[in-house]
Amino acid sequence: MTTSPAHSPAPAPAVPAATSGTSGSASGSGPASGPEILRYTAFSADPAGGNPAGVVLDASGLGEREMLAIAAEVGFSETAFVTAARGRTLDVRYFSPKAEVSFCGHATVAAAVAAAERAGAGELLFRTPAGEVPVTVEAGADGTLRATLTSVEPHVEPIAADDLAEALAALRWPEGDLDPSLPPRVAYAGARHLVLAAGTRERLADLDYDFERLAALMTSLDLTTLQLVWRESAAVYHVRDPFPVGGVVEDPATGAAALAFGAYLRELGPVPDHLTLHQGDDLGRPGVLTVELRPGDRRVRVSGTAVPLA
Repeated sequence: MTTSPAHSPAPAPAVPAATSGTSGSASGSGPASGPEILRYTAFSADPAGGNPAGVVLDASGLGEREMLAIAAEVGFSETAFVTAARGRTLDVRYFSPKAEVSFCGHATVAAAVAAAERAGAGELLFRTPAGEVPVTVEAGADGTLRATLTSVEPHVEPIAADDLAEALAALRWPEGDLDPSLPPRVAYAGARHLVLAAGTRERLADLDYDFERLAALMTSLDLTTLQLVWRESAAVYHVRDPFPVGGVVEDPATGAAALAFGAYLRELGPVPDHLTLHQGDDLGRPGVLTVELRPGDRRVRVSGTAVPLA
């Protein structure tokens, strides 16, 4: 696929609804009377890497309970449901196996690539519970599709000392293991994430937390994940994201947290325009998230590839 020319582009085709029943491809499944359920991995061109997501391109006939049941059956950290489509504007909801979430970056990348495979690369607009999220899908030289999504207006706030102490206790991390140059903050760019910076790569690699205790704290603070980071350089970070509130021990690649982290770094001071986040290495599912910060635009962008799962 190729994008439309830069001058006088032809109108992009509308996104077609996926057909009901089982897909002819190995990545789709569903009962004869139900919607097609697609499975992609996002933030990797290798099916063995990145973060798997379910995608339902035609969820117009599904209620909340049915979407939650499908997400639980799929079993990935999130599944994206397109509940309505008008041209290239899609109404999208996201469900983990346990609950609905306001926004999910990797499932957005997966859904955008799935839609572009059917309607062509170009501009899409996702209307999500967190707000409108513009997405651009482009084809690389090898034909691999890459999606770039633009966040809603982000913000960053401090975390109370008692809540920080509880988070560290649930993680079983001593406060002295944190990087003092990257202070704890709650960052939002569609969903709330607590950013905690490890002082060493070894600290980040050693993740063995109290699932129920951390889930309880995150629920009380309306957090989607913890964004645990280690700084390799000013533009390169390694990250991990516990996700117990979604019923998942760890998210392999978290686009919404990457957006929030970009906003967090910009709040601290001068930051490179492009950041590279490596995630999933400790899980054996390596992925790469590219964060872009544009001068004069408070919004944050994250991009990555997505490919179907067999």
